[in-house]
Parts: sequence; structure tokens; C-alpha cells
Amino acid sequence: MDLLIVDGYNVINAWPELIAVKDNLEYARDKLVDILGEYGAYKGFRTVIVFDAHMTSGKGASHMRAADLEVIYTKEGETADSYIEKMVYYLVRQGGRVYVVTSDLAEQMFVLGAGAFRISARELRNDIKDVKREIAAGISRKVLARDRHELGSRLGKDILKRLDAMRRDGLD
Repeated sequence: MDLLIVDGYNVINAWPELIAVKDNLEYARDKLVDILGEYGAYKGFRTVIVFDAHMTSGKGASHMRAADLEVIYTKEGETADSYIEKMVYYLVRQGGRVYVVTSDLAEQMFVLGAGAFRISARELRNDIKDVKREIAAGISRKVLARDRHELGSRLGKDILKRLDAMRRDGLD
């Protein structure tokens, strides 16, 4: 399974819909986690979102994990960038296919140099929009596929003629 690693605060600070709510940072993080959880499930990624623990004191690293979604908060004094770099270095050497989402140019250069793939925050946002359109179109096709299945489409011509004759006789 491919791995998608996301620099959480980098994305929050790049997407207009998250910038608009980042006064409530917990809500912005939760919204990002929801969006990426759905996206990763649809695309078949194991997703890891990394938030650095700046602005917190005395905390060690922490994380939450569910199925194919993991949220990591680095330990105090450790940046998301350094955490991601270590993770990428290790996982690429293990033979994994790793994608890193960040708009930080230095981080992108490291990612590419380590053998992983980089995705900018803007590219990810555009791909998520495309996925949402695909999902909506798929749902629309399923609804349209539930067209009426009339009995007439499943009966032989001779039976249809007799039923039609019976219907006409009943109208007189």
C-alpha cells in the first residue's frame, strides 16, 4: 500500500478553507484529518498526517491511529519537517512507495533526493476536488442505473401481445 505523508500545518496554512478556520486550530486539524481520511481511503493510501508540537511545552510525541490513517504530533522541539525526513529516509529504504505533501521548497528537495514523491498542498487540494467529483459522478451513475425495470423488458414478444390484447379487451 502506498503511503501518503502530510505536513499538517503546511497544508492548513495553504488551503483557503482551512486558513479561514485556523483561529480554531483544533477544528482546522480535525477538518484536515477528515478530508485526508476520506481521500486516502478512496485512493488506497495509508495516510500519515504530521503536526509539529510547537506551541506546546513538556509534551512528548503522540499519535492516533485508525485503520489506514495515523495522526502524529511530534515531541517538543521537533519539527514536522525533521520527523517527516526521518520517516521518508527509513521507508524509502524499506522499498515503500512514499508521497509527501508539503509546499516547503527545502522539504520538497529533500523528499525528491531521498527517492520519495512530492505533492504540493495546492496539487493535493486539486486532486481532492477531482476525487470528490468522481465520487459524486459515481453516485449519480448509480442512481441513474436504478431506472425502472419494467416487466415488458423481460417478457417474450408473444406474451406481450397476449397481455396487450387482454388490456385492450378490458378497455372496451
